[in-house]
Order: sequence, then C-alpha cells, then structure tokens
Amino acid sequence: MAGSGGSANNTDCADSTAVAAAADVGHAGTVLAHVGLGSNLAQPARQVAAAMHRLAAWPGVRRFRGSRLYRSPPWGLQSQPDFINAVASFHYSGSAPVLLAGLLAIEREAGRVRGGERWGPRVLDLDLLDFAGQRIELPGLSLPHPRIAERAFVLLPLHELSPDLHLPGLGPVAMLAAKVDRQGVAALD
Repeated sequence: MAGSGGSANNTDCADSTAVAAAADVGHAGTVLAHVGLGSNLAQPARQVAAAMHRLAAWPGVRRFRGSRLYRSPPWGLQSQPDFINAVASFHYSGSAPVLLAGLLAIEREAGRVRGGERWGPRVLDLDLLDFAGQRIELPGLSLPHPRIAERAFVLLPLHELSPDLHLPGLGPVAMLAAKVDRQGVAALD
C-alpha cells in the first residue's frame, strides 16, 4: 500500500509466550481478516483488481468482499505516481502467519521484488491489517497494522467494508476514519 514499507510489518517480539500463543491464532475455525491492497506501477488499478481476484480464490478464503478503489498520494517519497488502494475483508480458515505468507506469494506472482526503497513505488503491496481483532506480535508481523490509524488510504476503504470493526488499542474504525487526514484520498467510483 502507499508507502507502507512492505507488508511484513517488521517487529521484534521478546515474549516467547506471546509468540507461541499468537502462532496458534485461527486454527480452530474461520476468522474475519482485513487486507490492504495498493499499487502505483504497471496499471495500478488492474494490479489491485487482479490481486483481489487472486486473494478471493486463495485456499481458506471465504465470503470475500472488496472495497471500491481509492486514489491516494504517495507517502514518504513524493516523486512517484499516486497509488491505487483498496481493502479486502474475508473469512479465513488458517493462521495469521500462513495468511501473511500467502500475501507475500501473491505479491511475488505480480512481480514485486522486495528490498527496494522504503515507501517507494511498487507493482503491488498487500498488508495484513487486522486478523480477528487480535493483537499479534511476531517477527515480521505486527497486528493491527502499526500505521493503520494514520492512513486515510486504509481507513476509508476499511470503513466502507467494516465500520463497526474495533481495532485493539486503537478504537473503532468509524472513529479513526472520522479523525484521519483525508487530503488527496478519493474514491474512484
């Protein structure tokens, strides 16, 4: 997504008990997950739409819904094209780490090469935003997404799909969306 710095949400986790508990999240049944999608290269609207179709068909994904597309200015590095962003909401029958691995696979299939400039242009960026309203801290995965409350390009499409969602430690999506700076972010419909 625009300037997210990658979907891995790098974080360190000192508490091995929390790691073990979080690693088991989602194995017992399906949970509601939210993923942010973004692109600003190689026909971005098509990249996001193709990633939505791929994600909807991913193993373990059920009851898939996608938001409208939103145009947003870049974060960080300003000398790059605007981003096209969206959010997907679905029920998932696996763990958060397994879902994240799937998101990274979809990025690679689209031609995403990691290791580029932080907040730079990208063909596709998929960020796991929320997983069953749970706090998860694992190496490479921090939920809810650490910068979600600052980003209108995430909160507006997320609000469109799940206005009553409560993000742990942050509050209701409706409240967060009402407070975020929306400058430059617009739905394409």
